[in-house]
Amino acid sequence: MNSKMNERIKELAYEAEDYADGIVDEGGEFHPAYTQKLAELIIRECCVALHPMLRDMISRTQGVDLIAEHFRGEE
Repeated sequence: MNSKMNERIKELAYEAEDYADGIVDEGGEFHPAYTQKLAELIIRECCVALHPMLRDMISRTQGVDLIAEHFRGEE
């Protein structure tokens, strides 16, 4: 995974952490609110990345490329 993609994932993780008021619960496990929010944020990002695919009816392979490009950002 390249560093720009890692940065976007980190941003989403911080946003989820803020939402859940922490990553882990009292038992040391990932807080359910954190994991749910992080999943929602990643899915939302994927939908944004796939919008051109849905609009222009591009191939699934191109859709995967769009998601990867979205998380990588401009290089």
